[in-house]
Amino acid sequence: MRDFDPEETTLRRAWDENAGAWVRWARAGHDSFWRFHGRRFLELVPPPGRLTVDIGAGEGRLGRALISQGHRVVAVDSSFALASAAASHAGPQPAVVGNAAALPLRPGCADLAVAFMSLQDVDDLVGAVSEVAGLLAPGARLCMAVVHPLNSAGRFEGEREDREAPFVIRGSYLATHRYRDDAERDGVAMTFHSEHRPLEAYGWALEQAGLAIDAIREVTEEDPTDRWSRLPLFLHLRAVATRSE
Repeated sequence: MRDFDPEETTLRRAWDENAGAWVRWARAGHDSFWRFHGRRFLELVPPPGRLTVDIGAGEGRLGRALISQGHRVVAVDSSFALASAAASHAGPQPAVVGNAAALPLRPGCADLAVAFMSLQDVDDLVGAVSEVAGLLAPGARLCMAVVHPLNSAGRFEGEREDREAPFVIRGSYLATHRYRDDAERDGVAMTFHSEHRPLEAYGWALEQAGLAIDAIREVTEEDPTDRWSRLPLFLHLRAVATRSE
C-alpha cells in the first residue's frame, strides 16, 4: 500500500482508467468477493423485493449472485467500460452509467441498495450515501462492504510469513488519505485506488442520510495461520432508511 496523490487524478477517473484490468482481475477469480467475503456479505442481504440497485457494480459479479437468488438488479457504475461489462456478460443485467453522488434513478425506486467494496473508492462519500438513501423508501435497506478502516490505516511490519508480526499505524488513524495498492496474481495485475476514512466517517454519512445501522460485521481471514486472522480485513454494514420524506 502506498499514498495516492489526489492532485494526480480523481478516484472516479483512476478506476475508469483501470477498468480493463479490473475486469480481467475479477473474472480470473482474484476479487475479494470470491476469495474472502462474498458469502458473508450475502448473509446480510434481505430477501428479494421489487428492485435492488448495485452501487459501484464494477463488472457485475455481485449483481449476478443476487440475480441467482431472485433479485431484480440494476447495476450502476461511473465507468462506461465497467457498466458495459456488466451488461454484456453471459449473465447480463441492466446497467446504467452514473456518478454515485448523482444517481440517474428515480427517488424511492428501490427497496434495497448494495455497495460492495465501492464506497471507499468514491470521491464524495457523504454525497454518495445521501443519493443512495434517496433511492430508498422508509424501511428499505442499504448493505455495504468496505475495506475495514483499521486495515487501511496501517500495515504489518516484518516478513509475510510471520503471523505475530506487529501491525503499525503511522500517522493518524482519524485523518483521511488516498492510497493505492498494486497487486499481481497468476500474471494478472491490478491497481486499486481508494481513500482511507475512519469508521466515524462512514457512520456520519449514514446518519446524515437518515440511515440507521442495524447490523455490523468485521470480517477476518479465516485461515488461523494467516496474520490477517488477528485483525479485520473488511467491514460489512446494513442500514435501514428511517426518513419519511
